[in-house]
Amino acid sequence: MKASLFAEQQQHNDLMLLTDLSDTYQNLSLKLIQSFQWINDVHRKNFEYLIKLDDDSFARIDSIYKYLEQRNLKNLNKLPIYWGFFDGRAHVKQKGIWKEKNWFLCDRYLPYALGGGYILSRQLIEFIANNSEWLQQYHSEDVSLGTWLSPLKIERLHDINFDTEYRTRGCINTFLIQHKQTVTDMKNKYNSLINFGHLCDKQWEQRLTYDYNWNELPSRCCIRNKTMLL
Repeated sequence: MKASLFAEQQQHNDLMLLTDLSDTYQNLSLKLIQSFQWINDVHRKNFEYLIKLDDDSFARIDSIYKYLEQRNLKNLNKLPIYWGFFDGRAHVKQKGIWKEKNWFLCDRYLPYALGGGYILSRQLIEFIANNSEWLQQYHSEDVSLGTWLSPLKIERLHDINFDTEYRTRGCINTFLIQHKQTVTDMKNKYNSLINFGHLCDKQWEQRLTYDYNWNELPSRCCIRNKTMLL
C-alpha cells in the first residue's frame, strides 16, 4: 500500500503524505498544522480558498464555488474568511481522551467552526503554516483552529447550510456540507442532484438550528430556535 501511494504521488503529485506523523487523536492539531504547511509549501500560488472536510461529509462544491466566485466579483473578499457552522458555548472537556490539560483561557472554548467541514482563505493557511511553532496545540483540532485565528481581523461567516455538527440535522436542499453521511447517503444525494437537480429525496429536519449572535457573549451566542423547513 505504501509503495503504491508513493508511486501515485510521483505520477500525479496530488497526495499529501505525512510520513512522520503518528495518526492519533492526540495528534489531530499537529496533523492540521502539517497539512497546512504542506499546502502552503506546494500549492501556495494555486488557490484562494481551502475547504477542509471529514471523509464522512458530503459537499456541494459547485454551489460553494459559485458563492465564492460571486463574492470575488462583488469585491467582498477584503478580509480573509473563516466560513462554517460556529459554536461559542462548548464546555472545555475535562475527562477521557478529549481532556484538555493545557487549556486555561476561559471556561468555554473560544468560538470555532465545527469540523465536519469549513472553508478558509489562503492567507489564513499561510498564517498558521508560518507561525506554527508558536501555536498551542489542543486535542481538538477544531478548537485549536478557532483559538489560533481568534485574535485575527478576519470575517467569520456562520452558515446554517453547513450541517457539520456531531449528528446531522436532517436533509435540506440548500445544505452546502453535510456531516455524518454514509457511502449510501452520499450516492443517493449525488444521484438526486444529477437526476432531479436537488439534494434530498424529501426534505426533513430532526433538529432546529441557530443563527450565531456575534453581538452577545460566546456563551449566549447560539439559541437553537430556527427551522429550515418553510
